[in-house]
Amino acid sequence: MRVLAAMSGGVDSAVAAARAAEAGHEVTGIHLALSRNPQSYRTGARGCCTIEDSNDARRAADVIGIPFYVWDLSDRFHEDVVEDFLAEYADGRTPNPCLRCNEKIKFAAVLERGLALGFDAVVTGHYAQLRTGADGLIEMHRAVDGAKDQSYVLGVLTQDQLAHSLFPLGDTTKPEIRAEAERRGLQVAAKPDSHDICFISDGDTGGWLDEKLTERGHVVNRGGDIVESGSGEVLGSHAGSWRFTIGQRKGLRIGTPAADGKPRYVLDIEPVTGTVTVGTRAELAVTGLECVKPLWCGTEPTAPLECTVQLRAHGEEHRAVVLPGEHGFSVTLLDPASGIAPGQACVVYDGTRVVGSGTIAGTAR
Repeated sequence: MRVLAAMSGGVDSAVAAARAAEAGHEVTGIHLALSRNPQSYRTGARGCCTIEDSNDARRAADVIGIPFYVWDLSDRFHEDVVEDFLAEYADGRTPNPCLRCNEKIKFAAVLERGLALGFDAVVTGHYAQLRTGADGLIEMHRAVDGAKDQSYVLGVLTQDQLAHSLFPLGDTTKPEIRAEAERRGLQVAAKPDSHDICFISDGDTGGWLDEKLTERGHVVNRGGDIVESGSGEVLGSHAGSWRFTIGQRKGLRIGTPAADGKPRYVLDIEPVTGTVTVGTRAELAVTGLECVKPLWCGTEPTAPLECTVQLRAHGEEHRAVVLPGEHGFSVTLLDPASGIAPGQACVVYDGTRVVGSGTIAGTAR
């Protein structure tokens, strides 16, 4: 097959490209330029979109012996990922930009262009496994390396996208990948993993949101009250509700301790008035979810499904019953979860298989 290897500049994508070439595919490496202003690219190994990363990807392609190109997708990334991130926070939700990037950029924009150019598939360094099910559909399963499994952030992929994807690393652990990169002579063998949000150069998400939300006119009410759940007592004030997330304990700056002497946690964020509600840890427990924007990896379920759900990247699984509806699905959590916020993704699993996902619109306590 003719395949595009999305090369971020890290060790995983480099080994994935090398394995695809070794398997006999005709591989072309591409690096995605996602910043409108190259001067805003950060230095070091904090993200996955730096100038250094582009150079590392090019060197890896040279070692593998494959053609290499840089694709400028900065406008689409800005619209589909950055602006979405801003709008979600302005509305009091907590988005996952990496999941959105997979959905809108790596397996939509890249795949669309690749298919138009005559390529058959996109290969990435994600840790997940693909199998053909008994019904002939492509199934996505968790990776062998549970600590590196990335099926959660791939839970937005459709059957058509899975049919044009390759994940060569799903059956391998991260230490084995680094050892293989060393054997192949790839200079990125010991490169640290990327982390943080790639488009926030200093890692200060709250400060970045302060600047961008005000600059873009997203924010009408910058400040608000911090109130006690139940009593409604005003405990303090803040300068921006987007600096808080559901389940947050530190940095509340509300002075006096609770009557029981135990810490308070953020329970709710109301973006219009700016009100942040805090309460006890017990009040964080969530037993039900309402999810919208469903995306199914295969056949859409039509009856209640006994399954597990994962509610954050690298988070634990919760036993659940999923009930499909007209515009989404509801979830009854048999194992209550804490710190769950609207905007996060709920990814549904049947054993190790990813069934699909939805965006959390509401929770029940």
